[in-house]
Amino acid sequence: MSRKCGLGRRCVWVTLLVLLVSVVCFGAFFLLAPVSPASSQTLSFPHGSSLHVVARQLEQVGVIRNARLFTLLARWRGDAARIHAGTYDFDRAATPGDILDRLVAGDVRHLQFTIPEGFDLRQIAARLEAAGIAPASEILRLAHDPEFLAAQGVTAPSLEGYLFPETYTISAGLPPERILVAMIDELKRHLPESDKAAVAARGLDVNDWLTLASIIQKEAGNEAEMPVIAAVFLNRLRGRIPLQADPTVIYGLGDAFNGNLTKKHLRQPTPYNTYTQRGLPPGPIASPGAKALQAVVAPAAVNYLYFVARGDGTHAFSRTLKEHNRAVADFQLHR
Repeated sequence: MSRKCGLGRRCVWVTLLVLLVSVVCFGAFFLLAPVSPASSQTLSFPHGSSLHVVARQLEQVGVIRNARLFTLLARWRGDAARIHAGTYDFDRAATPGDILDRLVAGDVRHLQFTIPEGFDLRQIAARLEAAGIAPASEILRLAHDPEFLAAQGVTAPSLEGYLFPETYTISAGLPPERILVAMIDELKRHLPESDKAAVAARGLDVNDWLTLASIIQKEAGNEAEMPVIAAVFLNRLRGRIPLQADPTVIYGLGDAFNGNLTKKHLRQPTPYNTYTQRGLPPGPIASPGAKALQAVVAPAAVNYLYFVARGDGTHAFSRTLKEHNRAVADFQLHR
């Protein structure tokens, strides 16, 4: 009887040992054996995604073998609440620990886009949509949303001129709001208090500054002429002479402009027609770059009131209407 009992206990211990070894081997296999997805996988985890949802998605596409064990691993490591939202690419063999490390580090996919100087809101929205970053309609909605504008300290009716032209690298899946905030913040870095004081001494607030800089951006054929063009417009503003800037007229026409600016257009009353209206238009007509912004801060010391395009990317500047008419004849009519 005692012998049978001893054999029975030995069998139990052997069974437990086998089970323990099996569990250890399986755990080691799960933790240490890399998993190769059948193909490159891209997963997006929105803000607020639970660990359970993340693990299940990873298992479904073959990035990990077992969602439940992955969840246990994350909790054991204390990483359950440290996973970053975003879009991730999984295209090579990795262990569950490696995958968890990436999720905790926020090793998300990055996208890059460039906003050229002189782009207006609609062009910026189209560029973001083309890059697969956000729908143009959503960008334009936010750009005109009073609550969103107020939250960013923008007192203008839209973000026209407030999205700084630059090359940006962002995390894929970033909400449109955060993308626009990043572009607004980049603009703010180019508007130091010392420069605000300089333009304020000229009777301009920040919206005026951006508005004038946007006109300079659209008028200038090269950056070297920007301070001179700024001086022309500032001289005209001081003399209460209409700016007569074609780009503002075109902006005010909107979709009605077909690429050919006519005398009829110059007489058409819109808030942006600087032929019929004195002073600056209501707001920017595009996103000015750093050089255009600085041209308003430090314009050239000249008394020009007129300029006309030479046709080679530069302009002829004049002090009097007589000089200007002669330049127009030389560079526009004869051409």
